[in-house]
Amino acid sequence: MPITPTEKIWMDGELVDWSAAHVHVLSHTLHYGSGVFEGIRAYPTRSGPAIFRLGDHMTRLLESARILLIDVPYSHAELVAAAKTVVRVNGLDDGCYLRPVIFLGYGEMGLNPLPCPVQVAIAAWPWGTYLGDEGVTSGVRLKISSWRRHDPNAMPTAAKGIGMYVNSSMAKAEALKAGYDEAVMLSPTGQVSECTGENIFVSRKGRLVTPSSAAAGALEGITQDSVITIANDLGYEVERGSLVRSDLYTADEAFITGTAAEVVPIRSVDDRMVGAGEPGPLTRKIQELFFATVRGEVERYSGWLDHVR
Repeated sequence: MPITPTEKIWMDGELVDWSAAHVHVLSHTLHYGSGVFEGIRAYPTRSGPAIFRLGDHMTRLLESARILLIDVPYSHAELVAAAKTVVRVNGLDDGCYLRPVIFLGYGEMGLNPLPCPVQVAIAAWPWGTYLGDEGVTSGVRLKISSWRRHDPNAMPTAAKGIGMYVNSSMAKAEALKAGYDEAVMLSPTGQVSECTGENIFVSRKGRLVTPSSAAAGALEGITQDSVITIANDLGYEVERGSLVRSDLYTADEAFITGTAAEVVPIRSVDDRMVGAGEPGPLTRKIQELFFATVRGEVERYSGWLDHVR
């Protein structure tokens, strides 16, 4: 999905022109991948643009940095304020995608990241539906990837680390080249973990299950957590449990969640139709309430929105 440039990017405490937001070619993160990031969305509401679960995203960003031994020179409150500023100064009233990134800059080379300068940036730009409007409406086709998700004792899967996403990129490219929309990644022990950037939910025989992050090596999703709350409030019990690939083949309904993807039905997995091959009633209810929530139309979840103005 192409990036539409906006006017300003927040870098290390200052607003700089989009075209001037540069880093040195010998920056440590470029060579070794030591860094963390977040994906956040802002949506239009009756009270102007609002950022969905901004505080929770910044909490996860700082926790990811702590896991990777990166000492961030900005507080949670400063990062929240900076994100709102970026949306406001760029006039992104119709919503946008935000990318905060913490990376190690220029000045040291070698595997030791500890002496490297820490840099922080937040960019925002208009961004459409990650898996396409047709995917949101009719569902997507998934493929079980030949690439396994990281072992949590080989890579810290609780962190949203930059270098770790080579794993996701390989799986994504494999799925796209094979004619699918997205890939499902299994854990080293063969359990369903997550997609390349989304969490998975499966409904079967009245049970709604999403893989346990700790057991399956999946990132704990903020949209995933939101959907669990929404599903519970709709009267559905959600289990953080264990799934294997055959559970996807025999599901009554299934969908994926993520900041970029939002809530997207799964139409098929490995050419096995999920349910009737179209979004089911449970998926539709959750999807509709989620989109109403991010637009500020559900008072119960108004605390999830940080208004920019």
